Amino acid sequence: MNTILIVDDQPAICYSLKRFLESQGFSISTALNGKDALKLLREIKIDIALIDLRMSEMDGLDVLKTIRDENIKTQTIMMTAFTTTEKAIEAIKLGAYDYLTKPLDNDELLRIIKDILRIKEFTSEVVSFGDRDYNYPGDRIIGKSPQMLEIYKTIGRVAPTDATVLIRGESGTGKELIARAIYHYSKRSSMPFLAINCAAIPDSLLESELFGHERGAFTGAELKKIGKLERCDRGTLFLDEIGDMSLGIQAKILRALQDGTFERLGGNETLKTDVRLITATNKNLEDLVKTGRFREDLYYRLNVITVKLPPLRERLSDIDSLVSYFIAKFCKRFDKHIIGITPDAMESLINHQWHGNVRELENTIQKAIINCRDTLITTECLDLVTKDKSTYQCIKKDIERLAKVIFQCNNHINLQDILNLIEREMIKNALEQTEGNQVQAAKMLGISRNTLRSRLNP
Repeated sequence: MNTILIVDDQPAICYSLKRFLESQGFSISTALNGKDALKLLREIKIDIALIDLRMSEMDGLDVLKTIRDENIKTQTIMMTAFTTTEKAIEAIKLGAYDYLTKPLDNDELLRIIKDILRIKEFTSEVVSFGDRDYNYPGDRIIGKSPQMLEIYKTIGRVAPTDATVLIRGESGTGKELIARAIYHYSKRSSMPFLAINCAAIPDSLLESELFGHERGAFTGAELKKIGKLERCDRGTLFLDEIGDMSLGIQAKILRALQDGTFERLGGNETLKTDVRLITATNKNLEDLVKTGRFREDLYYRLNVITVKLPPLRERLSDIDSLVSYFIAKFCKRFDKHIIGITPDAMESLINHQWHGNVRELENTIQKAIINCRDTLITTECLDLVTKDKSTYQCIKKDIERLAKVIFQCNNHINLQDILNLIEREMIKNALEQTEGNQVQAAKMLGISRNTLRSRLNP
């Protein structure tokens, strides 16, 4: 019979979990604090330890660190009512199998326990990753939705390795924050982290930014320049919007990944670098590979580990946490004293479309903080663009008719081709109505200017 240890400073939780798991055929031990838990773990064979994160005297992470340091052969599941990015990632990094939020879903808990036991022979060794503090300056990853918890687990597992990571997600979902989290939990965190937005730099300059150039390599190259690949030796290089990189530069990046060598523009010396590469894109790289606009060999080198960031509309449960974070952030920046948001205003935020994702929400709260003259943010402060429901009902009917016409013409439809066609017509009309003003057209379409530019130059 498999033995499970429940560690929680609340006796009622220990009792209820003990009754449930015993009814499922497990042998259960309990401990009300970390010290008693470690004593049991050292004295008897325990297959799985279910540990509360927040406990007096010795919290769950301290217990987990001791399990790791003493190489105790027990798999661990962390549980807490207070989800934070740092704790979730730290727990997985320290070797926890999973991280659950209270109140626990018994079916989900049972599924995880069975998974652990099923692959016990492969996961009985506690992974040792070393200790890092998640204390870099700037924004933080916020969210306790199931989607975000899975991302924290992935970060915890991939960060200590040197594997290349591809971060996928729409504009504004926070891809660079994920890249920085991976870096700060890695063995390279004491070395440089450099970022390049491949879509924001002209192709001729991007090559120089990456590889550097010798003096006289091209007109205007009056001094030798050290590129980011060279400056980032033993560190981490983050390439955002990798799908916008030209084929020529892709070939050079592939070589640098394969053997760590490159040359500066205009130079003959072969240089070596040891760089961990993290990339991100909002494009469909598979489609780019099919059309010959992205190298297939580079795609497979980059796509070792993939982190898929959900759009904000798929993690609405995180909006309240994000709003609280942004209110605190901008109150501090603007020296304001706003204590919260009205229920009506929060409902407006939850019902909004958020085409710009977290970035759009952040900008909305920033404007609200500036506009707010009271201690609470109201719907008037938010200044959200409301949608005309009757207009959308009309569009819905037209789309229904269009779908019927398309299938009447051909039963074998490529959905992506139809969506691309609609997108092109929407962009075309928006540019016509704004007389070619890309900033206004992007605002009309509910997307960023960079996204519009990428759609205009696929």
